[in-house]
Formats: sequence, structure tokens, C-alpha cells
Amino acid sequence: MSRGTYGSAALCLIVLVVVGLTGRVSGQHGVSDGEWRTYGGDLGSTRYSNLTQIDASNFSSLEVAWRFKTDNLGPAREFNLQSTPLVANGILYTTAGSRRDVIALDATTGELLWAHRIDEGERGREAPRLLSGRGLAYWHDEATGEERIVYVTPGYQMIALDAKTGERIRNFGTNGLVDLKLESGQDMDLIAGDIGLHAAPVIARDVIVVGSAHTPGSAPESRRNEKGLARGYDVRTGKRLWIFVTIPQPGQEGAETWLDDSWAYTGNAGIWGQITVDEELGRVYLPTEAPTGDYYGGHRPGDNLFSSGIVSLDLMTGEKVWHYQFVHHDIWDWDTPCAPILVDITVNGREIKAVAQPTKQGWVYVFDRDTGEPVWPIEERAVPAGDVSTEWYAPTQPFPTRPPAFERQGVSIDDLIDFTPELRAEAIELASHYKLGPIFTPPVASDPNGPLATLMLPNVTGGANWQGGSYDPETGIMYVFSEGVVGAVGLVNDPERSDMDFIRGIRQPEDGSGAGGRGGNPTVRGLPIIKPPYGAITAIDLNAGEIVWRIAHGETPDNIRNHEALKGLTIPRTGRTGRIGTLVTGTLLVAGEGGMFTTPSGERGAMLRAYDKATGREVGAVYMPAPQTGSPMTYTVDGRQYLLVPISGGGYSGEFLAFTLPS
Repeated sequence: MSRGTYGSAALCLIVLVVVGLTGRVSGQHGVSDGEWRTYGGDLGSTRYSNLTQIDASNFSSLEVAWRFKTDNLGPAREFNLQSTPLVANGILYTTAGSRRDVIALDATTGELLWAHRIDEGERGREAPRLLSGRGLAYWHDEATGEERIVYVTPGYQMIALDAKTGERIRNFGTNGLVDLKLESGQDMDLIAGDIGLHAAPVIARDVIVVGSAHTPGSAPESRRNEKGLARGYDVRTGKRLWIFVTIPQPGQEGAETWLDDSWAYTGNAGIWGQITVDEELGRVYLPTEAPTGDYYGGHRPGDNLFSSGIVSLDLMTGEKVWHYQFVHHDIWDWDTPCAPILVDITVNGREIKAVAQPTKQGWVYVFDRDTGEPVWPIEERAVPAGDVSTEWYAPTQPFPTRPPAFERQGVSIDDLIDFTPELRAEAIELASHYKLGPIFTPPVASDPNGPLATLMLPNVTGGANWQGGSYDPETGIMYVFSEGVVGAVGLVNDPERSDMDFIRGIRQPEDGSGAGGRGGNPTVRGLPIIKPPYGAITAIDLNAGEIVWRIAHGETPDNIRNHEALKGLTIPRTGRTGRIGTLVTGTLLVAGEGGMFTTPSGERGAMLRAYDKATGREVGAVYMPAPQTGSPMTYTVDGRQYLLVPISGGGYSGEFLAFTLPS
């Protein structure tokens, strides 16, 4: 089994020669100019800004500077706004609305300056990744002053716009557009082809790097699908420079990990998370997805490189430099969901330019970002095999030795709720209908007589998810929000829905026993079956490979706080679930809550909270009318700091909310 390969010194020398050929180098040390020109703040995806005007002494005094509702963008309202805007030269750029319009706003007032839209008709409606997506890319030519915005439509077309006017760049591609389906190297239906993108493109050294995503694969219609890929394009012309397909073909490295010629028909293994670039080194870091069939892989025996791992490419050529696979033969949907983070750390007196990858499993894997060598040992350990006769099981999986896991892993009786003896007994009885075990316990074939499914912790959504983490380059501390939610994964045979032997599903007993396990998250009288916290933020010292602190993030949900069985009990803050991205500034760690709750004054909404970076102590909070659904960012214009959060959900349509201090 191939586990990882490392790049050569010769290639490193080639990369160093071309450093500095073009313009402004955005490294991995955070944002220091008060702007926010790329999705992760900088190309290293640190989500760090050195701004200090908003601090612990005044955070709770923040006021709404402006707000922008997305209701009038697209044919329908959007209730899951995930986009992180960019700010350059006092202008805010973002995708928004159910058709993924691009808009430019005055960053101090929210005034609409221009809007661009494209109606893709049936192609857009049939796209696997709909709505506004997660953002766009900004490019500036220092020699000419030209500014461009580049984004990918729901129908998987890449468009370049003049940042000043919103007009298409006519000499980019064909009339300002590159059809990413046509240039995929695969025969593909332009309407029904199962490929698209939510993540933002990234631009470095005049190269646009763009990934790919597919329909979520819990119950795929077929073992066959489009294959994942990443590509590089010239930012000026739209010409394709290189292509990297994640499923190797015969004669290519990794093909031997696809047994029985399963490389021929298996798809997915896309790059749906955010891509990171080391501009100085000339490297691209790709977080890769699982192959077709999230929970069953009997049709694709083998380790299945380069899925569910990280791949480093040469920025200018697309040649693979090194890779590491986090999950061999992924049957848990534990693909790599978020941006790798570039970190400069000192370990045992040795300075290391590293890349740190948060994962759904609840680990941060840390590598030398030049060679791919693990900073701390990663051990291949034996894991449980399943009993589905047509499945192929990897005998071992990689276990990092440092840092420790930031989320609980595996499910045992000790994890079940114990608010009261009665609830504890009910949880134990409910759990008896499921298979429990350590991390990497495989899904079972669902049996009405038991087990119904395997209980997974982290759930199929993580752990960490697409929002990823943030990193303070001044202290070497990474911050990661994670969910502590159990999911039930069972397999059923349904030949009318799929040509695979099994897809996800749960067969319920006819007598109703185990009824609390219906759906993906088993509950006891509506309460989660496991102990809190259900949402947490963990601070990890990447110099030492140690956890500094961990706190429950988010107010206790109403259904727990007001539960009849918990009356008279003091329940510490449980935290709440959601897709919560964190922001680090020169003074604070900032994150909004997921999910609505009722405030003491009777309002329905959520809070934007600020924490002391060193201790995790909450130092301020402000009210928001809806939960955070995109990651927060910060910027300054004319010496004034703003803090912006995308919010939506709970019946509240998408809105950008910009806070600042009172005048």
C-alpha cells in the first residue's frame, strides 16, 4: 500500500529560481495592511489580521455599521449564506444570492456599486453545487493597475470581471468565460455532468488555481461518476496551463491502489475544500475528497490514491511533488474538507516551514510543506475490519502522535449522556441497537434485529468541516471549531437506486424498538445521545504539538435548556453545532454561534463572541439576528476597523452584517 511520497531537492531549486517574478507576494503571515484580498485572508489560509482597534475592552460596544440583504439577488432567497467577502482599496467584493451573483459594495456603507449576473438556465439549476458558494478571487497587476475578480458559477464556468466596473474581461477565455466542463479532459454532458464548485478560486503568481466538487455521495445512483481534478489557468488570458486528475490512470503513480481496474469507472475524489498556495515556494496544497460512494467502497478495492488526503503540486506546472493520504479506502466520508494552513513553527529548536491540515476525524496533520515529511511521527495502526462480505477494508489507518485530537473519537458507553440516571439508562438501551467502537469502526449492513447502524463520532460532517481553522503567526497557535455530534451510518441494498451493492440507509425494526435512532443523529427524548459539548473551539500550540485550551462555543440550545427532563438542573454551556469559521486578530479570537436560540430578552438570534486568545475566556459578545453561516473577516478603511459576518438560517435569509465601534 502506498502511504506517502516526498519531493526532491532538485525540484525545490527550480521553484526557488522563479520566486519574485511577479508583483505582491502574499505569504502565510496573515493580513498586515488592513485589507482582505483572498478567501483565507492570505494565500496561506491563516485567517489572521493584525488589526487591534477592536479589542476586549470595546468588543461588546460594537454597533452595526451597515447591512446588506441578498434577497433580491437570484430567483429565490438564500438561507445558507456561506460567502466570505474580499476587501481591496475600500471596495468589498463577494458572491451572493441563489444564482451566485457577484457584487461590489462600498466597504464603509454597504452601498451597491455594481452587480454581475449570469443566468445559466437548466445548466445552473441542475448543478451539484448551488447557491452563492463561498467566495471569489481578486487579482491586481501592480505594473498596470488593472484589477480583476474571478469566480466560478454554479454551472462550473469561470468568469473574469473588471473589478472597477463588473464588466467581463473580453480577452479572457471566450468573451470573459472559460467553460470548466469543456476543459476537464473528460467526456461530460454540459448540463448533467456531475461537477461544480462551492469554494473560491485562488490566484498566485498570475496563475488561477481552481478545484472541483460533486453531488454529496451518501447514496450515489452509480459507481460511475466524473473524476475530481484541479487546474491552473493564466489569469490574463484564461488559457489552461496544467491539469491534475486525482484518480490516476494506468502507468501513473497510485494506479496500483485501485484494484480490479476500479480507476476506470470510479469518480469523485474532488477538491471541494479551499486550496492553499505557498507563493514563495511555488507550491499548491490540495485537500482531496473521498471517491464515489461515501460509505461503501466494495466496487473500488484498494487504498484509492489520491483521495481523502493532501496533495502538493508545483504551482507553475501542476506536477505532483508529494502527497499524504489521511484515510485509506475512505468509507466514512472523512474526506479532507478545508484549507490547509501554512505555518512557520519551531519544534525542539528547529525552524520548520510547515502545512497543518485540520480534518473531519478531529486531527491536525502537520508536515514540512517543502518535503511532505511529517513534523511528528504518524503511525499506521491496525483498525477494526467490518463484516460486509463485498467490502474491501484497509487493515491500517494513519494516527498522528501530535497534536492530540481536538474532538472526541469513537463511541463507547462512557460517552453517553448522564444528566439524570433515567436518561442515562435510556441512552444505554438505545445504544444497544447500534454498533459502538473506536475511530475507524466501519459502517455495518443495517439489520432490523441489530445492529441498525454504526455510531460515529465525529459524525460524517466532522470534526472540522469546510470552515477549517485559523492561525496566529505571532504565537504559533491554531484555532479550530468542531462539532461533537454522533451520527448513525448503516448500509442497505437498494438496486433500484444504485448499481452499487450498498448505499447509506437504516432498516428500522417493525416493533419500533430503536425508534430514537431514526435519521442520522440518535436522540433520547430529543436530547443528543452523547454528553456535551456539541460545539467547541480548541486552541492548539503547533510549536509544542499540544492543546492549550478547549471551550464549549455557543449558548445552550433552547431544546436542551428548556427540556422537561432537565428542569431544576444546572447544565453548563453545551455549545452548539454549525459551520463556524474562526477569525484571529491582533487582540482577539472571534466566532459567531450556529443555530438560533432565545435571548434572555426574548429575541430569537445568535451571538458573535470574542475570546482571549491565550486562555479561551470570553471577553465580549454582540447580538446577531441570525446565526453565522459564513466565516467572519475584518478590514480597515480610513483608519476605522470593521468586522463582517455572513448570517442566515432559521427562517432568516442571507445578510452581510458589518460591525464597527461607535463614532
